[in-house]
Amino acid sequence: MQSIFVRNGSETPEPVKAQVTGSLPSWLQGTLLRNGPGLFSVGSSEFNHWFDGMSLIHSFTFSNGEVTYRSKFLKSNTYNRNTEGNRIVVSEFGTLIYPDPCENIFSRAFTHLCNAIPDFTDNNLINIIRYGRDYYASSEINYINQIDPATLETVSRINYRNYITLDLATSHPHYDDEGNTYNMGTTIMGLGRPKYVIFKVPAYASDKEHKKPALRKVQQICSIPFRSTLFPSYFHSFGMTDNYFVFVEQPFKLDVVKLATAYFRGVCWSKCLIFDKDDVTFFHIINRKTGKANSTRFYGDALVVFHHINAYEANDHVVFDLISYKDSSLYDMFYIHNLKQETSSFIQSNRNFCLPVCQRFVLPLNIHKESPRGTNLVTLMDTTAQAVIQEDGSVYCQPDTLFEGLELPAINYNFNSKKYRYFYGSRMELSPLLLNKIAKFDIVTRKHIEWKEENCYSSEPVFVASPGGVEEDDGIILSSVISADPNTSPFMLVLDAKTLEEIARASIPTSVHIDLHGLFIPATV
Repeated sequence: MQSIFVRNGSETPEPVKAQVTGSLPSWLQGTLLRNGPGLFSVGSSEFNHWFDGMSLIHSFTFSNGEVTYRSKFLKSNTYNRNTEGNRIVVSEFGTLIYPDPCENIFSRAFTHLCNAIPDFTDNNLINIIRYGRDYYASSEINYINQIDPATLETVSRINYRNYITLDLATSHPHYDDEGNTYNMGTTIMGLGRPKYVIFKVPAYASDKEHKKPALRKVQQICSIPFRSTLFPSYFHSFGMTDNYFVFVEQPFKLDVVKLATAYFRGVCWSKCLIFDKDDVTFFHIINRKTGKANSTRFYGDALVVFHHINAYEANDHVVFDLISYKDSSLYDMFYIHNLKQETSSFIQSNRNFCLPVCQRFVLPLNIHKESPRGTNLVTLMDTTAQAVIQEDGSVYCQPDTLFEGLELPAINYNFNSKKYRYFYGSRMELSPLLLNKIAKFDIVTRKHIEWKEENCYSSEPVFVASPGGVEEDDGIILSSVISADPNTSPFMLVLDAKTLEEIARASIPTSVHIDLHGLFIPATV
């Protein structure tokens, strides 16, 4: 059953019309862009890890009650080199490639030397980011590829390093009400001490002709030094409130020495990530206006986090919700030899996989020298999260567990950085990776509801707010669904965000591949 995740996808370069059943809201006008790995072998060579697959970008366009679908592979330098060579020639996260033995000795030596300091692939397979008025396929490297959201054509490759000193950057930025984009990255090589960097790309950054990259207007907001120079924390996302950024410096780390020597030792990049279960997690609160970090040392037990859900401020507290794991086994589960197992074997071999847990942390901001030691400083009445000040003035934080078994979270983004009540996600149960349910969780009642259909696997839910909606859950949920049943066409699912009842589906008359993340772009009036 896992094979539906690792089969090669195919392009649908021209729009095809979907068959709509039910009734689409008349106000639903725009395009949902989705991104994810879609090609797992080139010629006779195969990738080792699911996160290595070549990016396949999908678009679902909603217009006047109709839905059209198209997809194209991202024409990155990596994709072009692989397809021209009819084999994998560029190393990926879990796949290490050496130079063609037929190349001359000088070419091979030069390639080995370059890989002492890795120049990462530009296979941007994780998400779609908006900078200014431009859209980019992104992953967690120094390259992004601009795409045309209407045609899915690859426009150009952009290197962060040409505009800001970054070696890695997240694929989960934040957007404010003015249209500015905030993102975070890691500087390993460059002048000065290695650091984490938070930056802003203004809404006006794009030029009218879209010929100059929006990143030319990038503004660094702040930097945070590594707590360990050779072991920077891995991070996939971060939190943002009205006045603060929230950065979780976790003990899931990148070993820089291993990374620098990986190519010579025959080790792929995935083996350069380590989880130290005996270490602690640091929580950094940075003022958005001044760029200064809160001087209090907030920390908690070791955890691994990929996705933040939301963050906000309440009565001199910063509240942030995230999805945590007890270890880093999630990455290991996605090796393709794992995914090709029969379902029963897959479940058995991953029986020790720890389920994701939605947790709430609360950090009090009004701490002072006279704060009583050993007491919980959280005064909010709607959470059991604790923040206990220690003798040395540091604050030990323990979370409030909200919900277990949910990933790929989504909210009504109008409530991003604000107090909110609901979040949505893909349900992850004891059979790992079988994301066959969509769930809605109510933080106030601590109850949830679900959508499910037999043999169907849904992608990350995307919330689209209804125009003029009053309630937080006034809107719809969009999710691309594929089926293990060959007689069931893939379809775009449209759910009522209040009840998770299906109001429409658009059956796609061509193959659609499972994806990761995406972005809804409303139609311009």
